[in-house]
Amino acid sequence: MQPFEYNANPGRVVFGSGSIKKLPDEVKRLNKSKPLLLSTPQQADQVKALEPILRDASIEPAGLFSEATMHTPTHVTDKALEYTKECGADCVISFGGGSTIGLGKAISIRTGLDHICIPTTYAGSEMTPILGETAEGKKTTRSDPKILPGTVIYDVDFTMTLPASMSATSGVNAIAHAVEALYARNTNPIMTLLALEGTKALAESLPVIVNSPQDADARAKAQYGAWLCAMCLGSVGMALHHKLCHTLGGSFNLPHAETHTIVLPHALAYNAPKIPDAMKKLADVLPGSDGDAIKGLNVLLTKLEVKRGLKDFGMKEDDVDKAVEIAVGNPYWNPREIEKEPLRETIRRCWAGDEAKADL
Repeated sequence: MQPFEYNANPGRVVFGSGSIKKLPDEVKRLNKSKPLLLSTPQQADQVKALEPILRDASIEPAGLFSEATMHTPTHVTDKALEYTKECGADCVISFGGGSTIGLGKAISIRTGLDHICIPTTYAGSEMTPILGETAEGKKTTRSDPKILPGTVIYDVDFTMTLPASMSATSGVNAIAHAVEALYARNTNPIMTLLALEGTKALAESLPVIVNSPQDADARAKAQYGAWLCAMCLGSVGMALHHKLCHTLGGSFNLPHAETHTIVLPHALAYNAPKIPDAMKKLADVLPGSDGDAIKGLNVLLTKLEVKRGLKDFGMKEDDVDKAVEIAVGNPYWNPREIEKEPLRETIRRCWAGDEAKADL
């Protein structure tokens, strides 16, 4: 048994179908009465369903800001802060995926307002004290215990309309958190348990969701898995996979979950020679792996019918070298030393949509 340190993140989770009915109780538990609702433009109509639930409990929403945007650009945050002040909100409720939760975190850390999250995807931002923001095309990430949302309501009913394709990439994004937790520099036995259980739940449920998007049991299992994977992301450090995704997403404006989905098997292939124990444990929870975790991920992505190349999302081949320079320009921990040529080939494979292979 390796020595380790373990810190539990404080945070309240309310899980289950219909748990949105407890939202007024959660607002009152914080002694608040004027919540600001946050969403993306696409979910503006959906978030309005929260208004009658709050009003029935004599809570009048302070307002709705529905301009949350991918990668949390600071100019949108500035606009939201102005609106928060104008409407006199005393807490924020973010409804949606990583874009909206990121905006909620950005407002909360700047104002000290309590933050309640209602995730509708599997991205996992709601369980982390991490905030990634983009300014002038560059994405920076910071970690602070105060960034962690105070309450998370997981109501599977709000994931039922998540399109199958988005469910697939959002779910693999969650698996990526667990995969990197297995070989994190500060991992521990609790994280290993959460990571393996979360990966197993998602790897089993996501193919069912892709074939039967209205399968409530599979949806609940995926949400459970996503929660566990998010706990990993919020508790231990990440490595090459997350670094690459931040570089690619922030610098080339690539979609978040899709980028994670494409990069994951390739980042794992890069690190494979240095993490034999993690590779074995991961293979055990990935259906169809035959003892090979990279094969297991390739099998899963094939079942999910996801796009495998960054070129499908607008990245140009010329961008590969630029991405390498950005990725090596900021040193960070990784189980395998960052070597320029193998890294370039890793990113080229992500760009081209090649199947991952552990031959780097």
